[in-house]
Amino acid sequence: MAALLDALYAQADEFIAIRHDIHSEPELAYEEFRTSDLVAERLASYGYAVHRGLGGTGVVGQLVRGSGAKRVGLRADMDALPIVESNTFGHASKRRGVMHACGHDGHTAMLLSAAKYLAASGRFDGTLNLIFQPAEEGKAGARRMIEDGLFERFPCDAVFGMHNMPGIAQGTFHVRPGAALASSDRVVITLHGVGGHGALPQRTADPIVAAASLVMALQTIVSRNVDPLDAAVVTVGMLHAGAASNVIPPSATMELSVRALDRDVRDLLERRIHALAQAQAESFGLRAEVNYERSYPVLVNTQAEAEFACSVARDLVGDGKVRWNAPPVTGSEDFAFMLDEVPGCYFFIGNGEGDGVGACSVHNPGYDFNDRNIGVGAAMWVALAQRFLQASA
Repeated sequence: MAALLDALYAQADEFIAIRHDIHSEPELAYEEFRTSDLVAERLASYGYAVHRGLGGTGVVGQLVRGSGAKRVGLRADMDALPIVESNTFGHASKRRGVMHACGHDGHTAMLLSAAKYLAASGRFDGTLNLIFQPAEEGKAGARRMIEDGLFERFPCDAVFGMHNMPGIAQGTFHVRPGAALASSDRVVITLHGVGGHGALPQRTADPIVAAASLVMALQTIVSRNVDPLDAAVVTVGMLHAGAASNVIPPSATMELSVRALDRDVRDLLERRIHALAQAQAESFGLRAEVNYERSYPVLVNTQAEAEFACSVARDLVGDGKVRWNAPPVTGSEDFAFMLDEVPGCYFFIGNGEGDGVGACSVHNPGYDFNDRNIGVGAAMWVALAQRFLQASA
């Protein structure tokens, strides 16, 4: 694998420049027009059959070689976040309020680098589908690509995704079989009461007091309803009520982020939130309105594909730089929709740790993708694709 790493490092500067270009011109979900143009033009120049329009701004590059029947999908996300970047380096965002704060610019560059090598020098026998996905950041671009016929038009025997991870050493890999990332649901609860003068509370049904009680009651779901060996999160991130100190408002609204690493636990959380909201509201003489929005499902890596990805990573960088059965993450990812359709694995590449380059958390104004990952990340994609399609690196 040393020769493969050398080859991908040798061409890394070209794709670091592409990464910087994408970083400086970030685009939000379903607005990745410039980025998808760049991706499509590059893929076409390498010799891929390029297909556009899935998920709006999605791009799929397909390369068929030999007569092999196996088909693999490799996925990168392209969208940015609505964050004002605080970095001042040369490739900082030129679009105020939009920033590549999660490394999707790097993910796109890594897969493009792999695409170039595989087209020019790759040894494989089968079908390679490179999936450049829009709108991962909360807008479910993966689901939309699937609804547009992604896996009907481009069947895959397995699909793989890779994401950078600040806090772990650059160029190392974390792989976990089974539930690897949590589901993510958004809940809006509105408590409808009777407003009135703050000096005459007996004539009201105070939604603020009920909301305060409900916030505390919701914490008991995780502590008293969920098995202690299971993970779950119920976070009240917003509570809004009233506009004056001497007025009791007629309603109070709260928004929750709800996460689980097990599908049954996810169902339990939904049931208990509905029940507690209704019971708490009734106990205060109010009415509860619950809008429960299921977003991304639990991301579940299939055992065989996780073991396969781990084996490829170990051969590429050595056992000491690969962690098998890494801890799950309570963040969420819409690659979960793809894994609900096709076997596969979503794994992490370390972006940096401590106070070094790449250690800043994602979704932070000071975040930047670690350029040293362009070479090793692309090499991982090449090695994985070639082995899956029965070739040696």
